[in-house]
This record gives sequence, C-alpha cells and structure tokens, in this order.
Amino acid sequence: MAELFARVQALVRRAHGRSRPEIVLGRLVVDTAAQRALLNGATVKLTGLEYRLLAYLALHADHVVSKTELTEHLYAQDFDRDSNTLEVVIGRLRRKLGDGFIETIRGQGYTLSGR
Repeated sequence: MAELFARVQALVRRAHGRSRPEIVLGRLVVDTAAQRALLNGATVKLTGLEYRLLAYLALHADHVVSKTELTEHLYAQDFDRDSNTLEVVIGRLRRKLGDGFIETIRGQGYTLSGR
C-alpha cells in the first residue's frame, strides 16, 4: 500500500509540472518524498494531518483551494463537514510557519504562497 501511495504522489507531482519531490515556496520547502517541511532550512514539526494539509496546499500553490476540497482530500466521507477542525489545523500551521504563507480568501478558501 505504501508503494502505491508513493507512486500516486509521484504521478500527481509530475502532472503538476513537478518532477522533483521538493516544492520550494520562498523560505518554505515541502519535501514530499521525506514527508517533511523545512522553514529557513530547519525542520518544522508537523502532525500527519498538518503535513497532508500543507502538502496539498503546496501542490496547489498560488491557487485558491476551497474548504470543501480540503475536507474531501483530508478526511473520510463520513466526516462532519460543519466541524471547525479544518480551521483549527490551519491555525496551528499558521503558528508553526509564521505569517504570510497561508492566506484566507474570504468566501472562497485558502491559498499558500512563498511571499
């Protein structure tokens, strides 16, 4: 199962024009092969859910990703979509990464940029 997951991730990266496992957004590097994030060269300690959210936003960098799309990607189908869990995880990521990376686009969703 792990090999299948790795192969699918590689296909997704290539489909988005990324043949290398690192997604570089300014001072932030998301290493999809090692499943870790680096900020200014230092490893950012992330939970599995935080990493999956960050990696998904990084794959769609500079595009607005809706809350519905993020919820569908991160959770099982029976997840309570009215829950504020997504906002909590976004808040934790913002604290760990600092300001300027994850931006809320009111009424649309979130975007990740390396500004």
